[in-house]
Amino acid sequence: MAHLSASTDIVAPGTPDVDGRIATLTVLDLFAGAGGISAGLHQTGGFRTVQAVEMDPAAAATYAQNHEGDVYVGRIQDWLADHSVPEVDVIVGGPPCQGFSTLGKQDAEDERNLLWREYATTITLAKPRWFVVENVAAFLASAQFEAFRQSTEPGGTLADYRIEARVLNAADFGAFQARKRAVVIGYRKGEAFPGWPTPTHAGRHRTVREALEGVRNEWDTLELPDRWTQFRGHLLPGVFKTTELHLGRNYTSLSLQRFKSIPEGGNRFDLPEDLLAPCWVKHRTGSADVMGRLHWDKPSVTIRTEFFKPEKGRYLHPEAHRAITHYEAALLQGFPRDYKWVGSKTAIARQIGNAVPIPLAKAIGEQILRAAGLRD
Repeated sequence: MAHLSASTDIVAPGTPDVDGRIATLTVLDLFAGAGGISAGLHQTGGFRTVQAVEMDPAAAATYAQNHEGDVYVGRIQDWLADHSVPEVDVIVGGPPCQGFSTLGKQDAEDERNLLWREYATTITLAKPRWFVVENVAAFLASAQFEAFRQSTEPGGTLADYRIEARVLNAADFGAFQARKRAVVIGYRKGEAFPGWPTPTHAGRHRTVREALEGVRNEWDTLELPDRWTQFRGHLLPGVFKTTELHLGRNYTSLSLQRFKSIPEGGNRFDLPEDLLAPCWVKHRTGSADVMGRLHWDKPSVTIRTEFFKPEKGRYLHPEAHRAITHYEAALLQGFPRDYKWVGSKTAIARQIGNAVPIPLAKAIGEQILRAAGLRD
């Protein structure tokens, strides 16, 4: 059964720890992925991750390459059952959202919808001053969120906490993409609600052009370098810097003809009839993002896990006749060019698409630091 770690010493923020370092707010990162939330928090200079939990070995290896703190590789259920839970100042995490997503078929019985329970269990054990849950916007209308909210009422498992929830657009906080996410901020009784970050870029969103400044229109190569690393008993491709991810694909002649017929900001509705797929001939309505080109002077659409497939959304480069590369997708998410990655092309794409835009995480982190008295 999970229990508190007796060996974890929590030091008040702003005071030296046993090694003479200035202590910052300690963080437990659940469902950590490649570390987008942690990256944003660390950019504030006010947080220190002590533990991350991630079940995908490649994503966990990516996290470990870029962030301090121990990384547990496995399901959160197993971590809670078999390992100590450290007391921390802040818990962050985005439970898998596929069961709530408005893309494809929603499944109210999807077991991933119940992972908020493990998140709540971790809160009771780690006793954070604040916690942050990130998910798709549809989460706030779900029965699972209502159950989470009810758990904070008198007699509930989280009765010592209060929560506030809101949908935030990452572009309003300096991200290069218009990505709307549900954010739940919890705070322990006696602590201040951090408040919502004030939009810094509303009405003047950063653009695809700004994100891709200096990136060549021509991709570098089709495959990742032949490089391998060992991580917790797994032999995985890597380690690669973001700048090594400018990867192309072999397109068919038909695909190239289609790309050349679509102008900047256009989509499949711009294709002549002889280039339409049979399903498109019969369906002249529907998503205008399918086979869409990004706009140079607007934020990108939400970067998802299959951004390298133009048929999945508005993922064509603004002018080159190809989908955006892994390098470009990572930049649109806000990852630094020297960020390190582990995994296959598909695994890294999944890590990029599942990440929280770093500027959004940073903006939330700054609010928590203010609530802690570490920011003016």
